[in-house]
Amino acid sequence: MDDRDGDGDGDDAYAKLVRRMNSPRVVIENDVCEHATVIQVDTVYRQGTLLEVVQALADLNLVITKAYMSSDGGWFMNVFHVTDDGGNKIRDEGILNCIEKALETDAYMVKSMGKMLLSKEHTLVELTGTDRPGLLSEVCAVLTDLSCNVVNAEIWAHNARAAAVIHVTDQSTGTAIEDPGQLSLIKELLYNVLKGLGDYRTPTVSISSPGEIHIGRRLHQMMFAARDFERPLSEDDNSVRPSVTVSDCPDRDYTVVIARSIDRPKLLFDTVCTLTDMQYLVFHGTVNTSSDEAYQEYYIRHVDGLPVSSEAERQRVMECIQAAIERRASEGLHLELFTDDHFGLLSDTTRILRENGLCPKRAEISTKNGKAKHNFIVTDVSGNPVEPKTIYLIRQQMGQTVLQVKGDLCLSPKFPQQTPRSFLFGSFFKCPSFQNFGLIKSHS
Repeated sequence: MDDRDGDGDGDDAYAKLVRRMNSPRVVIENDVCEHATVIQVDTVYRQGTLLEVVQALADLNLVITKAYMSSDGGWFMNVFHVTDDGGNKIRDEGILNCIEKALETDAYMVKSMGKMLLSKEHTLVELTGTDRPGLLSEVCAVLTDLSCNVVNAEIWAHNARAAAVIHVTDQSTGTAIEDPGQLSLIKELLYNVLKGLGDYRTPTVSISSPGEIHIGRRLHQMMFAARDFERPLSEDDNSVRPSVTVSDCPDRDYTVVIARSIDRPKLLFDTVCTLTDMQYLVFHGTVNTSSDEAYQEYYIRHVDGLPVSSEAERQRVMECIQAAIERRASEGLHLELFTDDHFGLLSDTTRILRENGLCPKRAEISTKNGKAKHNFIVTDVSGNPVEPKTIYLIRQQMGQTVLQVKGDLCLSPKFPQQTPRSFLFGSFFKCPSFQNFGLIKSHS
């Protein structure tokens, strides 16, 4: 055989051969469980296998209600109980085939459904910095002023830190930005926006060419690098945090991590992603959800084969798992905007949120075929629930725009029983657009 990779890659070539000879075996059953579709995955174990499988399920928007994981003896065995986002079994043959194909594909070729591939027409901008009211609005304003069109973006804020992955194009050409001078100016101005007064933590701005990333995993890595798991002591912090314990299992030389929290989509991915990026291997695990609560139990070792060996390491694992669970938590009002896309739309939208005292804690921005779909999780500047009157004012400013509000609005004495808890703003009978934005003047 002609080994064109050289002797140094012999072990890797052998590992690939073993995987091809032992391709993943996926069995999907709809009859063995009354309330969920059961997916069993058996394959040769290697570092990262569990994360890749969980990532594929999460990107297919499957809700994992139970999971059993085992990887002793060099073989990976996993059973997942899954439903769709409505709590129903997966019965559509097209979706079932898609699940099977995604899980049986060699892990090196697994592509996240729309979340992993970046078009060559985009420029990737990554940001981390100290979160503060109005930060997202200022970032969007800078990009608009520099003729950058935001095509897609995802923004997380947690524990006074913020991270963003943004895909932009040159507004004049609709393609990736290639001019070195323009790229340098974008980086400089964004850095100035992110650099807060008196902040001892340096912000980061990265601009790169297209490549392959998984946005959710990348945001976890960026927040971890920004040390958002370090939580300053505060007597005013009365929030209920996930319960995480890290203890020894001396009989088998494992460390046991147990997490209890409110259940939500992609929870298993977030915890497994964090353990993997912290260089821990999951040898056994159990996940169980009941009502709105989730129980996760993992038996782990470091990649060097050793369990957690110190109290400081134990504390760090606990803090990082808590942060991983909290980053995607939806504590706030969910605003979903769907309208005709145009240049500057995101800048206008975030400015209106800022002027009305709202702070996005998470945002997911997408554009396709001339339409924009923006999702925001928002609170007021103090982190409190949003009042109905604030949403009313936003509607007045945005004009004829379809804005769906999900979740509960806090009740205000000035708006008793007049604002339903889930409703639509705008008209379905008129083309939703932001034509009125040109007439809106800044109040700042």
